[in-house]
Amino acid sequence: MDKLTSMNVFVKVARAGSFAAAARELGISRAMATKHIMFLEKQLHTRLFNRTTRSLSLTEAGAAYLERCQEVLLDVEEMEAAITHLQHEPRGVLKISAPPVIGATQIAPALTDYMKEYPHIDVDMTLHGGHTDLIEEGFDIGIWLGELSDTSLVARKLARSQLVACASPDYLAQKGVPEQPEDLNEHSCLVNWAMSPRNKWLFKGVLGKFEIKVSGRMQANMADPIRVGAINGLGIVMLPRYIVGRDIEKGKLQPILEDYAIDPIPIHAVYPHRKYLSTKVRIFIDYLQAWLPNRVGMTE
Repeated sequence: MDKLTSMNVFVKVARAGSFAAAARELGISRAMATKHIMFLEKQLHTRLFNRTTRSLSLTEAGAAYLERCQEVLLDVEEMEAAITHLQHEPRGVLKISAPPVIGATQIAPALTDYMKEYPHIDVDMTLHGGHTDLIEEGFDIGIWLGELSDTSLVARKLARSQLVACASPDYLAQKGVPEQPEDLNEHSCLVNWAMSPRNKWLFKGVLGKFEIKVSGRMQANMADPIRVGAINGLGIVMLPRYIVGRDIEKGKLQPILEDYAIDPIPIHAVYPHRKYLSTKVRIFIDYLQAWLPNRVGMTE
């Protein structure tokens, strides 16, 4: 038998002064109530009640046990209430991992609004290129770009980021403007190898899909180095519009191959467990799913 259940039955019997009355209150049979008390007495090696045909009273040991049982059951009730409260109102520390640029430019603004709305939330945010081991490093949630390869994690797609191929006007003036995807084979393409598929750029045109294997003078595990390289004339990049949008507006970079569609890159929230997902994580994921598609360069 479950000891906490038996303790609860004991308290009800002691308060009611009757097995039958306690059984009715608990919705169990009188025989079952008796079994719970006998279980406790066997565990404790002592009698808890003095029983006669007309009365039921606590023994000295029973009176002492009643006091402690009431304390224990109250502690359990308060603990469960606190946990239930956590499951309804976001609170505690939200530990999140994200790639540097999207973390700084997209996730951080969402986090600040989220924290304003839920004042009991604190955030521990780590920005770095590549995917992290969420379980080993203790993250509640990770933001991943591209297709997912780790099937042990639970993922929810938050949005898709528009990609754009572009280069500096000086580079294009010197090397020529590619008119079709195959022309990229004659160019220096700067690669962010943290984005999959690595070294392959995908395009769609009226004649179908094009998968171009690219290479160039520079590659990196995050966007900023190759973005700077492209601005300084080292070659062509394919990056999310939220990264290069302002550079295009300022004339530092110029889009190319605009007649060819480029599949947007998916953005996922990943987390270790599906069952009993904490409220702070669940609500933040919902928050991001509503936030991101409304940002520049993002779609659902």
